[in-house]
This record gives sequence, C-alpha cells and structure tokens, in this order.
Amino acid sequence: MSSWKNMPAAGVAVVVAILILFGIALVLLFYTWGRYRRLTIAVGGNIRKDNEFLRYAVNDFADAYKQYGEDVNTPALITNAVNVKLGGLLLCERFLSNAVSLFVTLGLFGTFLGLSLSVSSLTELISYSNTSEWLSVLDSVGEGLMSSLSGMGVAFYTSLVGVACSIILTVLRSICSPQAERERMETALELWLDHTVAPTLPNSNSSDEVTQLRRLIATLEQTAATIEQSLSTATDGLVKTANANREQLAAFDRTVGSFNNGVRDFSEFNYNLRGTVERMDVCIRDLVAALREAGRKVEK
Repeated sequence: MSSWKNMPAAGVAVVVAILILFGIALVLLFYTWGRYRRLTIAVGGNIRKDNEFLRYAVNDFADAYKQYGEDVNTPALITNAVNVKLGGLLLCERFLSNAVSLFVTLGLFGTFLGLSLSVSSLTELISYSNTSEWLSVLDSVGEGLMSSLSGMGVAFYTSLVGVACSIILTVLRSICSPQAERERMETALELWLDHTVAPTLPNSNSSDEVTQLRRLIATLEQTAATIEQSLSTATDGLVKTANANREQLAAFDRTVGSFNNGVRDFSEFNYNLRGTVERMDVCIRDLVAALREAGRKVEK
C-alpha cells in the first residue's frame, strides 16, 4: 500500500484508466455473449413477438421468399438483419477484439511515463553535484532516490496491470466468445428459416402455375423469334453466297465454252493442214518421178 501512496498521480491515473476499461470490457463481454446466447435459444424454441431482431429477420425472409422462392439468399438476409438490428453488439465485438492490445498499449504508456519521471528525478538529483551545496543536500538524497524509485514503480505497475488485464480478458474471450456465439445464432437462424419458416410461406413462383406457364410460353416465343432471326440472317448470307458462286460458275462456263471453240477450230485447222501436206507429198512424188524419167531420157 505504501508503494501506491508514493506513486505519482500520473501513474495512478494510468492504472485507474486500465482498470476502468477492463471493467467496461468485462461488462460488454458478458452482455454481448449473453445477448447472442438468448437469441440462439429463442431461435431453437418459441419465437417471442417482442423480439425485434427475429421479427425483422422473419419478415425480410418472407418478403424475399415470396419474390425469389427457393433461390433466396438466406445468409445475406441474416447478415443484413444483424447489421441493421444488432449494430451495437457488433460494435461491442470490435471493442473487445481491440481491448487486449489497448491494455498492453496503456501499460507501455505507463512504462514510458514512469521511466520519464524516474529519469527526471535522477537528473534533478545529480544536478546538485555541480554546486557548492552538495554536502548540505545529502540529507535529501534519500528523498530523491525514493522519488526516482516511485517513477520506476509507475513503469512496472502499469505494465503489470495492463498485461494482467490483457491475459484475463483473453482467457474470458476464449471461454465466452461473442463471435462464436453469434455464428452459432446465425447458423441456427438460417436452418430455422430454411427448414421451418420457408415451407409455411406462399411462394408465388411455385403456386401460380398459370403465371409460370405464361412465362414459359413467352420465353419459348422469344427463343423462337431469336432462332428465326438467326436463321433469316444465315439464309440471307447463304443466298448472297450462292449468287456469287452462280456468277463465278457462269464465268467459268463461258471460259470453258471459249476453250472448246478454240479446240474445235484447231482440230479443223489440223485436219486441213494434214490434207494439204498429203497433197504436197503426192505432188513431190510425181515431180521426183518426172525428174527421173527426164534424166533417163537425157542419158539416152
């Protein structure tokens, strides 16, 4: 107790701040965990009408189920309900997740504060060694050392309190975890909505068979129109391609006809040339025979 009495006011303020925050963290921890626990039990039992969160979740799920049927996204609806109706509990979770590091940080702050107080006291004490009154102030050396040690006490006590609060809160969060309890509650609520509430809700997508049939007919008509348009486009392309091929075939036919006419004219020319050559051969043979006859006559 004497060490607490000799501790400077700044150190006491840091320790008190750590303890106050630790008390707030404990209250929020058990409150948040207990609130999620009660919601989990309420989902598994009879839903009370005064439970605003569950009533909001059920109404939101019913509206979505009437519109989308079995395709409704139940986890997203539950997350939205938690964010809308349980925003304070989520804020408490964020505070608890940062409280451990906050205690350690405050402890370090107290450590540096105590060290600074201790160093300042030692500096003031040593400054007397440069004066002529050193012998006269020897009686106050003990008081100066006590002041320095009190600063060191601030450093150690604040760090000790911060680390102790951090360890205790970590252990309690491991035992009573609000996040784990919230996940249990969300899982239980999702199963309850999908397996218990959903079968009792009217589904416009499944009950109105006439509307579904009309939608199916409209979809088929739209698909048929799309297919017809695609076939029309493809037919136009085929017609254009056939016309182009027809023109190319006509040009090819004209080329083949011209070639056939040229071949026919060449055949006639070849036949006439062969007849002429044969007649020339006969004439040359007659000429050779006449020349031979004339030669014999000349020899005689």
